[in-house]
Amino acid sequence: MSQGLIYMVGPSGVGKDSLLAWLSRQSPEALRVPIHIARRSITRLQDGGTECHEPLTEAEFSKLVLGNGFAMQWEANGLRYGIRETEFAPLQRAQWVLVNGSRAYVPELRRDWPGAAVLHVQAPADVVRERLLGRGREKGAELEARVQRSQDLGAAHVLPGDMTLVNAGSLDVSGRELIALLAARAQVAVP
Repeated sequence: MSQGLIYMVGPSGVGKDSLLAWLSRQSPEALRVPIHIARRSITRLQDGGTECHEPLTEAEFSKLVLGNGFAMQWEANGLRYGIRETEFAPLQRAQWVLVNGSRAYVPELRRDWPGAAVLHVQAPADVVRERLLGRGREKGAELEARVQRSQDLGAAHVLPGDMTLVNAGSLDVSGRELIALLAARAQVAVP
């Protein structure tokens, strides 16, 4: 059932949220593959950014964990993230599901979701720096540490069979490259 699952990872500033927002604005014909972008539950308030997530308190999140309310869950950057089981229903209708995830969860993904594909999004340091500055969450040494981390982690976890997208150009160009990668993966997955 996880054959149509795409798990997108990459450090802050490589443009994952922007790519997902771009993808969500495309027509079904342009996508070439029926794709559902999984909505995340996060212990963070809505910040007006590109992602429309389900904001949860720590207590609400913990209650859902205890009640098996998530099909996937992980922690990253001081926040907790979860994907509810209902977000994977499109897999049963032969649609693809794309999850904006965390590299820390990849070992569990590989164990629990055989057949899932990992999509690594990368970007050059100058592009990451510019995007992080535009986002305005980090400054100074914290920002530079994130930029350096993005470069150190670039290809560190890429395994054979994984997909890689370098998001360094315009969003439209990178978005079309993403669609091509997903379409190629769909062709491989067809029996």
